[in-house]
Amino acid sequence: GPGLTNAITAMAQAREDSIPMLVISGVNRRGSLGKGWGLLHELPDQQAMIATLCPTRRITDPSQVAETLDWAFATMTTGRPGPVVIDIPKDVQVAVASFGDGAPQRANRYSPTLRGTDKDIARAIELLANARAPIFYTGGGVINSGPRAAELLRELQAKTGAPVTSTLMGLGAFPADHADWLGMLGMHGTYEANMAMQHSDVLIAIGARFDDRVIGNTAHFASHPRKIIHIDIDPSVISKRVKVDVPIVGNLKEVLQEMTAQLKAAGPRKNDAKLAAWWEQINEWRKKDCLKYDEASQIVKPQYVVQKLWELTGGDAFICSDVGQHQMWAAQFYKFDKPRRWINSGGLGTMGVGLPYAMGIKKAFPDKDVFTITGEGSIQMCIQELSTCKQYDTPVKIVSLNNRYLGMVRQWQELTYNKRYSSSYMDSLPDFVKLAEAFGHVGMRIEKKSDVEGALKEAIRLKDRTVFMDFQTDPEENVWPMVQAGKGITEMLLGSEDL
Repeated sequence: GPGLTNAITAMAQAREDSIPMLVISGVNRRGSLGKGWGLLHELPDQQAMIATLCPTRRITDPSQVAETLDWAFATMTTGRPGPVVIDIPKDVQVAVASFGDGAPQRANRYSPTLRGTDKDIARAIELLANARAPIFYTGGGVINSGPRAAELLRELQAKTGAPVTSTLMGLGAFPADHADWLGMLGMHGTYEANMAMQHSDVLIAIGARFDDRVIGNTAHFASHPRKIIHIDIDPSVISKRVKVDVPIVGNLKEVLQEMTAQLKAAGPRKNDAKLAAWWEQINEWRKKDCLKYDEASQIVKPQYVVQKLWELTGGDAFICSDVGQHQMWAAQFYKFDKPRRWINSGGLGTMGVGLPYAMGIKKAFPDKDVFTITGEGSIQMCIQELSTCKQYDTPVKIVSLNNRYLGMVRQWQELTYNKRYSSSYMDSLPDFVKLAEAFGHVGMRIEKKSDVEGALKEAIRLKDRTVFMDFQTDPEENVWPMVQAGKGITEMLLGSEDL
């Protein structure tokens, strides 16, 4: 009933961001199913799951438990990960069943393609070896494939000397302090990343899917001819939005390992002089300094808070975020250099995920610093979880970039709708310091730039306490660069002067 409907958002989130998730839902007794909505918590649950596209099975007999669970774990972790639902009627839940013999179940197993064809991999290597302006476009698939995939990506990139950019979900697969890193691309990506993506002659997409927040207008993206290599475990995303020249369906670890081996065997690149010219052009684009902001301002700037957090943690913390301007500033200014240190909602854009994500990570890594970067709107979506933090002793650190607005909504209303603001301002906010203290945690309000570093240091020092830091940030600060809806990725606004 309501438990399952409450979980639908989480399931949709897990599906969009390829997160393995098992949901076990309960329904009324078998004899009462399908009798209409005359029973408490009655719901046509399997039909409701159609909306989330989650594989679903109902256990109608206790003897089906072992096979169904085996199917569920195999389905949610094999190939492209995602959510699975097992539905168990009440009378089946309380029935007595015999233990099985412990043998693995193998019925109806999903068996994805794990290795690309030799022909396609050889074609990809040929294109990379002869490219004038190559670029690696990486996504969350590299993260999902495990740390070895990130290592292989770095090895392959070193063999080519090509620049690397990433989606929001792929941050950390390639180190942000590397000279060949261009930053995140897309709607709020860097100028150099977007320009290089558009003007490349060979583009290799690895575990990414060319979504609208990345390439913008597809017609604009297609206006510049290029050869596209696309590697993904999920064949349904290849050539879905952008026609590719070399499709490679397979597990990234296996494909990248084979490509690296073949590239080594192929010897030195044939176009080193042309690659040098490509880097000269990229360095010209870098001179735009597209992430600049008013660092001299004494108003607390959200970018400054994130930068200080990165400096004080040495880039070694786990960073979660909710969804909005704060999410983009976290992605732009925290320099992720390893996989799985950046946890946020990408495909669905779910406000409220940051605190629950942080709690889960803290339980898994109790000795690590875990921060959630949020806004005063997003944090209220699941603020009751402060009680869970207390009960289960998960001392996370909350960095609230409080600009007294639903900031991303306000930014779009300002830039796209001529400042016709509607329901984007927050004049009914609680006192977050008192609220945190009411839950038994530490609350801080930071109103001066000079107090930012000290507050972060104190929060890091308080290892065994949940700390809520309410940073009073500039209410008019916008996220730049920005590609507006319907525009191409090179049609960027770099600041208010471009309006």
